[in-house]
Amino acid sequence: MASREIARPNAPSFDQTEINWDKLDKTKLFVVGAGIFSGVTVALYPLSVIKTRMQVASSDVVQKNAFSAFRNMLKVDGIPGLYRGFGTVITGAVPARIIFLTSLETTKVASLNLVEPFKLSEPVQAALANGIAGMSASLCSQAVFVPIDVVSQKLMVQGYSGFAKYNGGFDVARKIIKSDGIRGLYRGFGLSVMTYSPSSAVWWASYGSSQRVIWRLLGHGNDKENVPSQSKIVCVQATGGIIAGAVASCVTTPLDTIKTRLQVMDNMQKQNVRQVIKRLIAEDGWKGFYRGLGPRFVSMSAWGTTMIVAYEYLKRLCAVSEET
Repeated sequence: MASREIARPNAPSFDQTEINWDKLDKTKLFVVGAGIFSGVTVALYPLSVIKTRMQVASSDVVQKNAFSAFRNMLKVDGIPGLYRGFGTVITGAVPARIIFLTSLETTKVASLNLVEPFKLSEPVQAALANGIAGMSASLCSQAVFVPIDVVSQKLMVQGYSGFAKYNGGFDVARKIIKSDGIRGLYRGFGLSVMTYSPSSAVWWASYGSSQRVIWRLLGHGNDKENVPSQSKIVCVQATGGIIAGAVASCVTTPLDTIKTRLQVMDNMQKQNVRQVIKRLIAEDGWKGFYRGLGPRFVSMSAWGTTMIVAYEYLKRLCAVSEET
């Protein structure tokens, strides 16, 4: 009976596939979610390492493609090389995701109420509300995420293409603070905001609108009686995640490449954004801005699809029954 209440069969089918923030057990969501998303991070983290190394490689060591970069890393560092900086990332990921998800869900509800009076089509409403929510969530989580990003990326590229070596995340943080102060941990913060906030907005907007379009193509529209099965819901959500990852990766990879290069520089290599852009163009032409696009596309699509399916399942798992 409780599962039928959660599905809310008297509401439009779109509502049955989405569970609002006020219907969730937040404690259960954060505790179980930490475990689920940590598992996803373990599976997909190597793609981030490969992408980062491709983006920062100097012209004399740049890998032709992701596979050659992967093969070279295995040859030199073995499996541990694919997980450099993982401890730092997984430690900071829990608070960052709590902030992100809380902001995402609360802003999404407010945004839907904001755009509803304009009588826009459902895909457009979903794109606007999800896009605003995604950007807001990214902005709120950057304060935690950027220092973790800076430290982990230095660990990812240590000893590679002339970069310094470190004795773990604390050693990186200590040396950054010693040379640049706390602001050193926020190197590239502006570009991170410019990269991740639009990326998050594009991802969530694409996901929200593509879902609506897919549901209509499948004939569910605003049908209140024709309730989609759980397997169909998962398939639609996974497809939406792939579409969102493809769009977001293509739009934001140039900014991500510039940001990554700025963040991994040491004091001897310091450059501003303009100098980084000039060097990229000199080394590889305009295509240099899309270094690591393949791994980033796969990572964003795989991460987005896995994340959204896991997250939507988690929401159904943590939904509070209306029965008392």
